Amino acid sequence: MIIFRYIARDILASTAAVSLVLMLVIMSSRFVKYLAQAAGGELDASILFAVIGYRVPGFLELILPLAFFLAILLVYGRMYVDSEMTVLYACGMDPKKLMAYTMVVAIGVAALVAWLSLSVSPQGLAKAEALLSAQKSRGEIESLASGKFYTLRGGRGVTYSEEISEGGHMRNVFLAEPGDKERNNLGHVVILAASGYPQRDEDNGERYLLLEDGYRIQGAPGRADFQITSFEQYGQRMGKPRPGQGRREKAGALTTRKLLSSNEPAHRAALQWRFSVPVLVLVVALMAVPLSRTNSRQGRFVKIFPAVILYILYLVALNAARGAIEEEKQLAALGLWWIHLIFLSIAAVLIAWDSGWRPALPKGSRS
Repeated sequence: MIIFRYIARDILASTAAVSLVLMLVIMSSRFVKYLAQAAGGELDASILFAVIGYRVPGFLELILPLAFFLAILLVYGRMYVDSEMTVLYACGMDPKKLMAYTMVVAIGVAALVAWLSLSVSPQGLAKAEALLSAQKSRGEIESLASGKFYTLRGGRGVTYSEEISEGGHMRNVFLAEPGDKERNNLGHVVILAASGYPQRDEDNGERYLLLEDGYRIQGAPGRADFQITSFEQYGQRMGKPRPGQGRREKAGALTTRKLLSSNEPAHRAALQWRFSVPVLVLVVALMAVPLSRTNSRQGRFVKIFPAVILYILYLVALNAARGAIEEEKQLAALGLWWIHLIFLSIAAVLIAWDSGWRPALPKGSRS
């Protein structure tokens, strides 16, 4: 029991350390992506941390299997290099007991990953998607702040307002648009208005900026033939709503209960993926134990690279099989389980090889 606690403590501590590093890398890249969208006016900066927080369970769901796999390789590799494994084997512990201790810890990690994959991660993703959908359904005007110049989406122009109230009403509005080459309209358009507010067409869903009491100036720079038009009310279309926004739910954001009652290919693929992630933890644990065997001359990191390549192949195969299910290809009927069986067979071969088994060669082939 003392040996088990020692091994479990080192593996779990290394798993936590590797998970923290990978989490910081992934969260940083995702935060930069959301920050760029906020700078472009597509997202409200106040929801960035909320979205990242809701996505954390989904990140952990993917990070923990890799972190646990690397932790076994690092911990056991260190124990082999420092001759701790030699001492343990000399004291009566055999490789089967080491494998049993490892799988006990793996079952605990797999249970945590299953809880994240089947329950927590879909809930967090659903909340994050709800926030992002709400932001995408907002108009460009609602995301602007007073006293700043903003580039409209698609490079359609620049707008500025001296003051914007909570209801979206604007005061002293400036709007500049470049010429439209497709319509042979090369003259720039500048609009100045005393006030304005966003309005939505209930028939087609398009959004307009309704301006009042202003001037519309159109012309090419360097030429004197400008057209100046005064208006009491002027409507400027702000772009069509993006397709697929609003009520469409991604398969990953649906609850496991909904996926169980659905026959859609995308839902079946998402369901099998959720059950596959905990199985992934158990299979990579079986592979990691024989792959971690090394000696002091080789070093503890000698087998990290081939082990990571094997893990990447595992994930790529699972993703390819998931895509086949979603597209209803020929291998869709086999699901993801045949991938697990292949790598479980690889783990069995690695364990047998580590135990001293070698394939029998024909007598004529022996030197």
